[in-house]
Amino acid sequence: MATKLTNNQILLKECLEQEFKESSGYSDINTYFEHFAASQVLKDFNLSDEEIDSGNSGGGNDGGCDSLYIFLNGELVTADQIEGLNATKGSYLDFFILQSKNTTSFGEDALMKWKTVSDNLLNMSNGLDKFSKRYNEITIESFGLFRDAMAKLVRSQVKVRFFYYYITLGIEAHSNVFMQADELKKLVKKHYPSSEVQVDFITADQLINMYNSDSETRVNLELADQPISLSENEYISLVKLGTYFKFITDDNLFLRKTFFEANVRDYQGHNSVNSSIANTLEGEGNEEFWWLNNGVTILSTDIKLITNKSLQVVNPEIVNGLQTSREIYNYFSERRERIDNDNRTILVRVIRPKSEESRDNIIFSTNNQTSIPKSSLRVTDTIHLQIEMYFKNRGLYYDRRKNYYRNQKKKAIDIISVSFLAQCLISLVLRKPDFARARPSTLLTDEETYKYLYEDNQDLEAYYKAARIGRSVQSSLKTSTDMINTEVNDILFYVIYAVVANELKKKELSFIDLKNFDLNKVTEGSISEISNRIYSKYIELGGNSRIAKSKTFIDDVCLLFDLS
Repeated sequence: MATKLTNNQILLKECLEQEFKESSGYSDINTYFEHFAASQVLKDFNLSDEEIDSGNSGGGNDGGCDSLYIFLNGELVTADQIEGLNATKGSYLDFFILQSKNTTSFGEDALMKWKTVSDNLLNMSNGLDKFSKRYNEITIESFGLFRDAMAKLVRSQVKVRFFYYYITLGIEAHSNVFMQADELKKLVKKHYPSSEVQVDFITADQLINMYNSDSETRVNLELADQPISLSENEYISLVKLGTYFKFITDDNLFLRKTFFEANVRDYQGHNSVNSSIANTLEGEGNEEFWWLNNGVTILSTDIKLITNKSLQVVNPEIVNGLQTSREIYNYFSERRERIDNDNRTILVRVIRPKSEESRDNIIFSTNNQTSIPKSSLRVTDTIHLQIEMYFKNRGLYYDRRKNYYRNQKKKAIDIISVSFLAQCLISLVLRKPDFARARPSTLLTDEETYKYLYEDNQDLEAYYKAARIGRSVQSSLKTSTDMINTEVNDILFYVIYAVVANELKKKELSFIDLKNFDLNKVTEGSISEISNRIYSKYIELGGNSRIAKSKTFIDDVCLLFDLS
């Protein structure tokens, strides 16, 4: 007799069915469950759908690792960031490994696979190449990325944490599974004795609670004294440092990454400014902390004065003061006993902008007062606001403000991230799908590339058609049953290029070509035919990410279609 499902299990199954039907790019509901589970468990990291799917190992030979993610102080780490990676002493390097099964139970097999893959790939004396036939490319690359990050940050004395999440529609795990988890913890600590290892079993009850958690963030901010206010749209006050630390961290004392998405400056790590902030925090001088620091600026969609010394801040965005916030976070993370006893204060400004233009002006102005590379301020450029407005009138949502439209429950297929549009443009008009594939995190940091794509050429229709073509090709490839996730990612931008280039019989494409391109020419049939030819060549040459990231594969693709 079948086990009777609980209400939450039934509701979760219904939810998954509905979400899967409204999604695009997942071959079946079990594949979609891996995305769904990761998006819920990692919700506080505010990852985009593309970032979530980039961590998916893509099928078999994954060692029980359906999804893998590495974070440094709450920021997702990608391979193209390793060279410039840096961190202050005491920073957190976190390795998240997820097993997601659309079943109603927890099995020992997943834990046994984790023990084996962890023993094999976390041991830095083991060469990764010798496991290439045992584990798939994404799994090996992810563990390799973790090793590279460890090596790069070895002098920073980072704190290493491993988080294993086993996610199902089950109600509880058997005691044998918990014993396997204890063995896994001991095994990992054998390789990294000073690390923290956590193994969690996410049940149907927990998963439905995660799903139902409000995407609108409401956080109370306790003030040191009554705030200065000229209207309901602005408040200025002093806040105790420990109180501010609690404001910017969640229940697990992770930094709330969503609070900092609007801050265009990345954390600068160990430099003279941050060292000065750290020294001020650690100092025993007579000066108040807020005398020596410029404070922070917080934007909000709504502000309520709860009491004369307490504000409720809705959807807070810290637009100035990231460096200060990070140093406060680092300071109290190592001195948790001082959180409630430190009476020093920081100056906090909370503002509700009257318009989107006002919001952008505040972000630009507060970050432009000090030296920041212009590339960091780019999403506030007028062209990106124009793209957002143009797309919206045509059924697409340009995610200039990361996850803004996802939080408004817009369909994922209709949301175009800043990086995805840039990847499409680089593939099409610069004929560099290898660059688009290899450097997703640093596309907009190259001044010359940015100037050509967004300053010299500002044709909104061309941007729109590039996005439409890119999304159509991506959705078609992701639903293919012939390719695994890694293979789709490897050939995606080559197919996007070839769909247009082959139709126009042109090797070099321009913005005018994109503007005048007939979107009706992009059909399932044309995508299938072109992708099959590119995929065959890709497999012939070795079928791995090195091929996709090489500068010569685009020439092979052009030869396939007689483009000159």
